[in-house]
Amino acid sequence: MGTVQTAARGMTAEERKVIFASSLGTVFEWYDFYLYGSLAAIIAKQFFAGTDPNTAFIFALLAFAAGFIVRPFGALVFGRLGDMIGRKYTFLVTILIMGASTFIVGLLPGYASIGITAPIILIALRILQGLALGGEYGGAATYVAEHSPDRKRGFFTSWIQTTATLGLFLSLMVILGTRTAVGEEAFNAWGWRVPFLVSVFLLAVSVWIRMSMNESPAFAKMKAEGKTSKAPLSEAFGQWRNLKVVILALVGLTAGQAVVWYTGQFYALFFLTQTLKVDATTANFLIAAALLIGTPFFIIFGSLADRIGRKPIILGGCLIAALTYFPIFQALTHYANPALETAIKNSPVTVTADPAKCQFLFNPTGTKKFNSSCDIARTFLANASVAYTNEAGPTGSVAQIKVGDKVINGYDASGLSKEEAAAKDAAFKKEIGDAIKAAGYPSKADPAQMNKGMVLLLLVLLVIYVTMVYGPIAAMLVEMFPTRIRYTSMSLPYHIGNGWFGGLLPTTAFALVAYKGDIYYGLWYPIVIALATFVIGMLFIRETRDRDIYAND
Repeated sequence: MGTVQTAARGMTAEERKVIFASSLGTVFEWYDFYLYGSLAAIIAKQFFAGTDPNTAFIFALLAFAAGFIVRPFGALVFGRLGDMIGRKYTFLVTILIMGASTFIVGLLPGYASIGITAPIILIALRILQGLALGGEYGGAATYVAEHSPDRKRGFFTSWIQTTATLGLFLSLMVILGTRTAVGEEAFNAWGWRVPFLVSVFLLAVSVWIRMSMNESPAFAKMKAEGKTSKAPLSEAFGQWRNLKVVILALVGLTAGQAVVWYTGQFYALFFLTQTLKVDATTANFLIAAALLIGTPFFIIFGSLADRIGRKPIILGGCLIAALTYFPIFQALTHYANPALETAIKNSPVTVTADPAKCQFLFNPTGTKKFNSSCDIARTFLANASVAYTNEAGPTGSVAQIKVGDKVINGYDASGLSKEEAAAKDAAFKKEIGDAIKAAGYPSKADPAQMNKGMVLLLLVLLVIYVTMVYGPIAAMLVEMFPTRIRYTSMSLPYHIGNGWFGGLLPTTAFALVAYKGDIYYGLWYPIVIALATFVIGMLFIRETRDRDIYAND
């Protein structure tokens, strides 16, 4: 291990430039990536409206999921290039791909103009975005870390950690600003394209800044000595001593970090809008405010990690989050939609059905069909945020839903035409809807009953958990791997953790809620993974704060 540098000096002008240039570009990449998720409903109408409902649903899910699913592959492709030809040029390429893909979405004709070609091109562009993001983060984090003094590496890289949150915040602000400026009708017709088109200016600024940057000193030194890896992939994943560290980085760090990150930002927004029925504008403003208040804590925890270590902060965040998610989300219900809380407490619902006809409603690709009366009823009730208990019915029986004293019988669609089944389905859902409305379940949150101050406070707390697990993790991942395979090795566990464990959180959580009939049951997914990460990390992950990142063994 090399001699640890002292950190008494302040930040140099070159170091400030490195942090600013890397962070600014990464903010814009995250901005581009999040636009699709924020505008998914409008995009679905523009690009999938001409297909039948099932095909449209599959396309919409594929387009959303594609960006998450391909991120690890982007990590492999660009990680290999970054370890072979350099950090600077590789993440210059990633931002060009991301920016161009996003700009083209803003110009892409809809289904009404070019038919099925429109969703196919959209999915291809979304895949390119995911690949680019898979290469961007590892490059930016590695580049900044390799410019950092040893005792300030957590502080320096924490600026990169703010970029995902700032990118989400920026995308929400541009969308809200455009929507307000042009009006809702115009925004749905054409104004949604503006945030995508604006990205070309962000791209130009980022490329101009990054073109003026120098290669990282650690890579430049290694290249001058002729020690760069000729085969980063086989060296990183084909040798057990390196592969073991990659696996531990995934299960002992990034998996838990990812679910805490997605729960504190995306799932919190999903819970407010879909479960608690808070209107989208109010929910977006509250999340944006929480992000703005919480973002400085990335820097605070990154700097703290330089003094007490990365491991206790990251794993401590996983543990605290896992232990407090249930009371926090229950409090969100209490302060955001008290009428729903009352209905859940006073109006229990029971679903009695043949267990063989009740599937686990996990559907990440959109290809599975849930047509039994049990699945239809549970999906409808879960979407309406109704709490229900499941009881086993006789073999072969249709579902029976009991709301208070009201009993609603399902139907068997076998032998019915598509039109007859659709009519039965609509009547079944209407009867359930009328019953739960009569039982006091609100169709939306009442703004007059909402305590926005307390909701904001709870959201800020969730964001602070995010900053604990995310602020120090870039420094720790960089420090876990040798320079010659660092870009490749750190990028893969990061993007598997965040792209797959984190990206699948909303789908998995909904399936768990529908399975159990408890609006909080989906929280078991992040809780179990965060606790597993805590245990594995405590037992097998070593502290890296004093590690010499110039070492190549």
